[in-house]
Amino acid sequence: MIDFLMISTRSTKRGVIEIYPKFIIKKSSDLMIRGGDFYAIWIEERGLWSTDEQDALQLIDRELDRYAEESRQRFDSEIKVLHMWDAESGMIDSWHKYCQKQMRDSFHMLDDKLIFSNTKTDKKDYASKKLKYPLEAGDLSAYDQLMSTLYSEAERQKIEWAIGSVVCGESKKLQKFMVLYGAAGTGKSTVLNIIQQLFEGYYSVFDAKALGASSNSFALEAFKSNPLVAIQHDGDLSRIEDNTRLNSLVSHELMTVNEKFKSTYSNRFKCFLFMGTNKPVKITDAKSGLIRRLIDVSPSGNKLSPKEYKAIMKQIEFELGAIAYHCREIYLNNPGLYDDYIPIAMLGASNDFYNFIIDSYHVFKRENGTTLKAAWEMYKTYCDEAKVGYPFSQRIFKEELKNYFHDYKERFNMEDGSRVRSYYIGFRTEKFEEEMVAEKPEEKPSLLQFNTAKSIFDQVCSDCPSQYATDKETPSMKWNKVKTKLSDLDTSKIHYVKVPENHIVIDFDIPNKEGNKSFERNVEEASKWPATYAELSKSGKGVHLHYIYTGDVKKLSRIYDDHIEVKVFTGKSSLRRKLTKCNDLPIATISSGLPTKGEDKMVNFEAIKSEKGLRTLIKRNLNKEIHPGTKPSIDFIYKILEDAYSSDLSYDVTDMRNAVLAFAANSTHQAEYCIKLVNKMRFKSADPSTAGRNEEAKLVFYDIEVFPNLFLVNWKIEGEGKPVVRMINPTPTEIEELMRFRLVGFNCRRYDNHILYARLMGYTNEQLYNLSQKIISGSPNCFFGEAYNVSYTDVYDFASAGNKKSLKKLEIEMGIHHQELGLPWDQPVPEEMWTKVAEYCDNDVIATEAAFHYLKADWTARQILADLAGMTVNDTTNTLTQKIIFGNERKPQDQFNYRNLAEPVHHLDEETYSFLAEACPEMMAQTHGDEGSLLPYFPGYKYENGKSTYRGEEVGEGGYVYAEPGMYGNVALLDISSMHPHSAIAEVLFGVKFTRAFRDIVEGRVSIKHEAWDEVNHMLDGKLTPYIQKVIDGEMTAKDLANALKTAINSVYGLTSANFENPFRDPRNKDNIVAKRGALFMINLKHEVQERGFTVAHIKTDSIKIPDATPEIIQFVMDYGKRYGYTFEHEATYDRMCLVNDAVYIAKYKDGKWTATGTQFQIPYVFKKLFSGEEIAFEDVCETKSVSSALYLDMNEKLPRLTTEEERELNAIDKAWNSQAGGKSLEDVASKYGYTYEEIGARYSELCKKDEATHNYIFIGRVGQFCPIKSGAGGGLLMREKDGRYYAATGSKGYRWLESEMVKELSKEDSVDRSYYDKLVDDAVETISKYGDFEWFISDDPYIPKPKLEDFMNIPEDADEEIPFN
Repeated sequence: MIDFLMISTRSTKRGVIEIYPKFIIKKSSDLMIRGGDFYAIWIEERGLWSTDEQDALQLIDRELDRYAEESRQRFDSEIKVLHMWDAESGMIDSWHKYCQKQMRDSFHMLDDKLIFSNTKTDKKDYASKKLKYPLEAGDLSAYDQLMSTLYSEAERQKIEWAIGSVVCGESKKLQKFMVLYGAAGTGKSTVLNIIQQLFEGYYSVFDAKALGASSNSFALEAFKSNPLVAIQHDGDLSRIEDNTRLNSLVSHELMTVNEKFKSTYSNRFKCFLFMGTNKPVKITDAKSGLIRRLIDVSPSGNKLSPKEYKAIMKQIEFELGAIAYHCREIYLNNPGLYDDYIPIAMLGASNDFYNFIIDSYHVFKRENGTTLKAAWEMYKTYCDEAKVGYPFSQRIFKEELKNYFHDYKERFNMEDGSRVRSYYIGFRTEKFEEEMVAEKPEEKPSLLQFNTAKSIFDQVCSDCPSQYATDKETPSMKWNKVKTKLSDLDTSKIHYVKVPENHIVIDFDIPNKEGNKSFERNVEEASKWPATYAELSKSGKGVHLHYIYTGDVKKLSRIYDDHIEVKVFTGKSSLRRKLTKCNDLPIATISSGLPTKGEDKMVNFEAIKSEKGLRTLIKRNLNKEIHPGTKPSIDFIYKILEDAYSSDLSYDVTDMRNAVLAFAANSTHQAEYCIKLVNKMRFKSADPSTAGRNEEAKLVFYDIEVFPNLFLVNWKIEGEGKPVVRMINPTPTEIEELMRFRLVGFNCRRYDNHILYARLMGYTNEQLYNLSQKIISGSPNCFFGEAYNVSYTDVYDFASAGNKKSLKKLEIEMGIHHQELGLPWDQPVPEEMWTKVAEYCDNDVIATEAAFHYLKADWTARQILADLAGMTVNDTTNTLTQKIIFGNERKPQDQFNYRNLAEPVHHLDEETYSFLAEACPEMMAQTHGDEGSLLPYFPGYKYENGKSTYRGEEVGEGGYVYAEPGMYGNVALLDISSMHPHSAIAEVLFGVKFTRAFRDIVEGRVSIKHEAWDEVNHMLDGKLTPYIQKVIDGEMTAKDLANALKTAINSVYGLTSANFENPFRDPRNKDNIVAKRGALFMINLKHEVQERGFTVAHIKTDSIKIPDATPEIIQFVMDYGKRYGYTFEHEATYDRMCLVNDAVYIAKYKDGKWTATGTQFQIPYVFKKLFSGEEIAFEDVCETKSVSSALYLDMNEKLPRLTTEEERELNAIDKAWNSQAGGKSLEDVASKYGYTYEEIGARYSELCKKDEATHNYIFIGRVGQFCPIKSGAGGGLLMREKDGRYYAATGSKGYRWLESEMVKELSKEDSVDRSYYDKLVDDAVETISKYGDFEWFISDDPYIPKPKLEDFMNIPEDADEEIPFN
């Protein structure tokens, strides 16, 4: 039994015997505690420690079950085992109390030495993992061929010496690191990949650039697992600022580690660093610690052919044990081989001073000494010629030169008797010795040869029990009755052999493109494996490789890859065989590279009863906690998703697909199989998750804030005066309690719900922050299926199209206090600021409740739609509409209709014809066009490359817009009632059944507005009948019901034209047929009206404005619309109208009232001042401004200012600093303003400080409401911030501003600068004056139409032939 566990029993009041664990408080040899919590437990059957707490719990549960089974006979009463996995038993709490409070730290660092698969381990080895291969001598022909091609002998030796030091366990004492330096494609990553395979589980990856950056305090985080090897494939130390941290790491010094969101701690890292780079390491001077620690490796430049490379890399997987053994021998032969190594090539590539020494090499060597003066003159000349950017000063030069000579004397007597100062003696030529490397010719891999029928297997296994097969090719008898041996049989006949258990066969059965077994493909694939005895299969097309496996055959997995099987013969299984042809190689041993089965672990399948449990199981598989191999883990994920899909669980884990796919692609041998399986996985249930209803629960409004170190949830119960509750860094349990309420948020379905759900699943603050950033940046697959239904409803989601705006804009619209936080979202919040964040969040909670009541009409519409659909108020409008129209039909598109609008229609089925005759009688009462089409069509219409053309015009994809700017009178405004819906109905777009349901909604809305209840009763199969009674009883208004149906109608058009998949979208509908039909009709209508002598002033999608309209032309338009299935309404007749462009006009009704469309005339101050004559209110001098970054008020009115010359100078330096010319441009600026290049930095800092003192930026937020303020009244410049720089907000330049809330609070209404608005008034007058007499336009003088000129060529028939002109 585990040494810290004692099993106890107790009897309950009902007489049930409870078996439960007691934990012994003593130093344990089976359990380790670190940092006041569980660290590791010893697993005897594995011979390894485990850091997975789940293993500890399962071990305890296993002991409890074993005790219960043994004791069942001793107890008469019922037995109940209090398991650790059962949260309600309370045992898990006892365990956590034991680990966290009752036990003191007692641990030993795990995995600080390599453990090979053939290494026997006990507790004191402190190992939690093993390498998959044994350490033993063996064949390394593939490795030899690769390394001898890519590297010279000397360079290869460096790599093998380094690997050998890790294998021996000596690397932790060495103060060396290795850089593989060379161009892309020269083998750096190949070697690093082999190192990763050799030390799988014992390495981590790091960022060399971060190590060399003085500003990166988290650079050591990559080493927190204390790996034995650290690797970077593509590093960059060419611009290293500070090598202190790198030196300390390589020297294994005690270092302070700063992990994100954790306290700092000290550690001595034991890793050996390997780095690949195509940039030289920056070595600042010859004394740099990097010089004596760096071993640089350069490639030969030779390469293998792609085919050779692929075959060799495949075979190397089987040579890992032999490679490790070989490298160990290399290291042990000369452990101190690189003690005095100097990286000459790296010095030359990165150190200008070293290159000066090389340039002067022959001078220094011949003289074997030099004076400082002579060397200094040589150095200055070299720097000029070599264009050295930053030469040393003479003082630094003097010290650096000492590193290249054996001795230095301040005074020295020359041979001629003269005495000199500062003399260097004995040039160190050994620093510059180079080696010549011979190139090796490329070797071709050889294919397997089946050139004999004499079998080595027959000799080796001659004494193995064997028997012939029956006619059905099965064994003749049971093995315990078999007396014959292999030597007794004719092996050219089908027979069975009982081989030793460690004898395995790799069976290659690969087909060709036609699906037949391919001899060539099987031989090619088998030739990539370690050389061994091989036979052809019975058919002569397959290949069998025979090996002796050195590990436990019971742990081998049968599937290696598609059509490659590992055959193991344990128990009663035997090898079926028929000798045809074979090779003459001996049977080789194999120890690594084969897939293994996962270890047995207890999996609680009850967990798959919820999405949370499903996610946890998938995560555990991705972490290889259940199976150590990729393939079995992928198989397991596939199984649990299939089980979940076939159950009635609603789930959506599509956000995990990419992680699962990446995991599958990393499979060493079976990536293709794994990826195929992932593509079959069902990451989403057939039915979406639905929210549970609890109408009894209280309505609670909530909002959240997420920072790297702070998670805040604020909420309040509905009702005025109810307090806001603040939850700072709440636990999952607290979140679970909150979810019992009916939660209402703002845009919570797309953000807050998912953050809450993630916390419920145990996400840390850092993980929540990362999730938050993914959601904000629009990353795919970052939403949880179940999370959508965390809320009762979402205010932003149920808001109608005109009300869909940010919460801040709604606050301004509602006239309530609004504020923004002004803290950077990507930085931890100091604890003293947490209260400020909470206050801001309070404001949003209160605003959400206010918005909920402000949008009452939209909320009522949502409730009606949810009731009609039989769904919840949390379901989206789109979902509810789909349900109302399509019911449970999953693929309604099968019934949809779509046609080319340019072509006539000559046939309609009876059902469609009958429906259209009822829905569009005038349209169906006639044929259309020259072709006699049953439906209207538009000859010549084309849709090509995303653009539509018709009758010589380009047609907008969302509708037709046309304008003839000018000043008009007696303008008829004719508007099509629900144009887009009637286009869909006239095209029977959704098929007869579903178009009829849609028509009921469209016509129902009109009937409800007119309270035609008899008609409404028959619509939507009577679904609207209950609401009629509610309207009659006063529970709701007819307007509420009509508004709900309007919301559904608008939703349908949006979905037919949407880019995303949805039940209303027809994949054939590329040209948005609903809007296009209406647009093409409006073009036809325009031509018809113009041909009748009238002007078409304006067409906007579904409306037409005709100046000087007569009753006849109005009637014509109405009749013409019915021919196409449209009903026009005569909305109004404007007495006068000024049309500025296709989106802006101002018009006066016949009753004297004015209407404006477009911003220019809609501005309340302009509209009231020029047209309506109403009194100007305070709200009319307020402007709402919004930006995507942030708004600031620069309250700089009383601050000092830079002079104009200083502003120019600062801008010039800024511009030069960022120009491509760089230093040259800066020199020009320095020269212009009278200082040196070296002084420019100081001058820039001085100007920046001065400039900073001229600003006082007050944060506002993304949205704000402002008033223009007179100078001297305390206003500021309104600025928007972008990338740390400030620019004037759009439309604010030339004025000072103050938040309107502050203007009111400080009673500064009289300080509002009305000149800002007066200019807008003047601009409006000027615009109208371009098209006519402004004074007449705003007066009450009547409109007098211009007389129409008769066509003078239109001569009456009875007139004289010549018309006299007066």
